[in-house]
Amino acid sequence: MESLPHDWFALCVLIFVLGLKHGFDADHLATIDGLTRFNMRANPRLARCCGVLFSLGHGAVVIVIALVVGSLAQQWQVPQWLEAFGAWVSIGFLAALGAVNVVAVLRAHPLAMVQPVGMKGRFLGRLAQAASPGLIALVGALFALSFDTISQAALFALAATHIGGWQHALFLGWLFMLGMLVTDGINGLWISRLIVRADQVALVASRVMGLVVGGISLLVAALGLARLALPTVASWSQGKELLFGTTVVGLIAGSFFLSLWLTRSGAAGRVTLPAK
Repeated sequence: MESLPHDWFALCVLIFVLGLKHGFDADHLATIDGLTRFNMRANPRLARCCGVLFSLGHGAVVIVIALVVGSLAQQWQVPQWLEAFGAWVSIGFLAALGAVNVVAVLRAHPLAMVQPVGMKGRFLGRLAQAASPGLIALVGALFALSFDTISQAALFALAATHIGGWQHALFLGWLFMLGMLVTDGINGLWISRLIVRADQVALVASRVMGLVVGGISLLVAALGLARLALPTVASWSQGKELLFGTTVVGLIAGSFFLSLWLTRSGAAGRVTLPAK
């Protein structure tokens, strides 16, 4: 919690950026991809909203956690081991997700669309084929019931209560959800566009996003490991959380919009793939 800004405006900006970054999580991308593809034929309108609905469900849980922690902050203190343990869990998941997504791009058939690879989605069972707004939001809510999300929400809620009260923690929960809403919503729309146009440009776009998301996940995991293992790196990175978060979001967003441009442009060719 010491790494979070003590200035209210800076803290708000950081939490919004963390929400944007959280929406680019490979598990989010993979699950929204699956939900969008499942609903595309039967209900294209719902398919395009899968990212937004997923984010609303996920954000609702974050807001509840922030509200509860903000209300109990005077009677409860975060254990010292929580932040370090959460960092190790985050590094492990980022490294695993980054590796499997890079490998998925490298192993993909030349004529196959690359789909994001996640881990949490494998435990959804039949919910992975949710076909109603409420069930899609429920999938997002279930994703929030993980150690990394809960610990992150608890930490920023406690930081908010040191500045104000539970109202500040609640406001940060809304900001975090708003950030996710932006990235997850755009992701759902982008995937639906890729599905509609299965040409060479769409194949290139899917590979661009797969490599960037996987590569950045590995880089962020490596930086987190260096901060824990090397005091000089930890000292150098202190206070730069907003810069790091903005850089990650900027790189992924840049590749995202490049992929969007590729799906609209014919610069890479408009050769329609043969139907299977």
